[in-house]
Amino acid sequence: MSTSDWSLPETDVFERIRTTLENDDAAILATVIAVDGSAYRRPGAKMLIQPDGGGAGSITAGCLEDEVRALATDVLDDGAPRVETWDLTGDDDTWGLGIGCNGVITVLLEPLDESYQEVVEARQAGEAIGVATVVGSETDATVGDRAYYVPSEGFTDDLPEPIRDSLAESAKTLVAAGKSETLTVDTDAGTVDVFVDGVRPPPELVVFGSGHDAGPVVELARLVDFHTTVVSFRGGQADENRFPRADTVVSASPREVSSLREWDSDTYAVVMSHNFLDDRLTLEQLLETPVPYVGLMGPQKRFDEMREEFADEGRSFTDAELERIYTPIGVNLGGDTPYQIAFSIVAELLAVAHGRTPQHLGRREGPIHDRVNVGTD
Repeated sequence: MSTSDWSLPETDVFERIRTTLENDDAAILATVIAVDGSAYRRPGAKMLIQPDGGGAGSITAGCLEDEVRALATDVLDDGAPRVETWDLTGDDDTWGLGIGCNGVITVLLEPLDESYQEVVEARQAGEAIGVATVVGSETDATVGDRAYYVPSEGFTDDLPEPIRDSLAESAKTLVAAGKSETLTVDTDAGTVDVFVDGVRPPPELVVFGSGHDAGPVVELARLVDFHTTVVSFRGGQADENRFPRADTVVSASPREVSSLREWDSDTYAVVMSHNFLDDRLTLEQLLETPVPYVGLMGPQKRFDEMREEFADEGRSFTDAELERIYTPIGVNLGGDTPYQIAFSIVAELLAVAHGRTPQHLGRREGPIHDRVNVGTD
């Protein structure tokens, strides 16, 4: 597996899973199901492994990939799921020397088959789904038994009802947050460990503007798993060849922005047409939608001039609206080349999407990754 395959965005990993299922190819899906202590990736991280050792994705920063690939061969031969745990915290053994991870990592390895098709289809359709997989049991339930949680419907009936009932609220929380945890359910027959994987579609980014500086923003946003749309206000520039990393390229009028698509709180907007009137009309339209982030290219003075024109027309901004407008766009990284500016913009997007205030991690107290507090009934 090449370095580029190791570092693929999650969207591309799911695309590899989809094509593997469509082609009915043999493969193993390795998923981190528990972490105790520090680790490069959190529960839910996935790695697709093919019989020849190739594949896509990663579950650590390279600490365990070779070991997992070796075990994948045994799982393919056995045809049965397997749970393995690595303790990377020691000082005196091979795993504890010079490894970036410093935690206990548990991984589920399972043959990829049609039972995972529902997950792929949900993500393609832009729908959230929960995957509840038995990873340990003192009962008749066996490792690999699986049920799905759909927010509008609840659980499928592929696991015993007491287990589903106990997991329902936790699954709802995890799916809403796009997080994953292994939970223990107590039943009359004994305990069952179930890994609940909250799988959400990627967030949406809509870039308004088709100038040369839009390309790096789209490219970098796509690499960090935003589904990207470019909106051109000049029909002749709505060319997919100019934005090969964009998922969609369309032409529209600034006055059509609010009705251009279905807007929601998981959609983010960058306004960079460099046309004062177009940007102003776009901003006004976007504030009629629930998008949490409207990044506006240009200096503060430009936005002040916009506000003056709005005020002359009797339009003022509420505090809630001002909190959604990010201008000048981006975090202060100090660069001024197109890619440096794009990094600044995408870094701000990620911070807002994850509910973070940009800062040095060395100055952050507590864990780098958020935890979701869930429990079973």
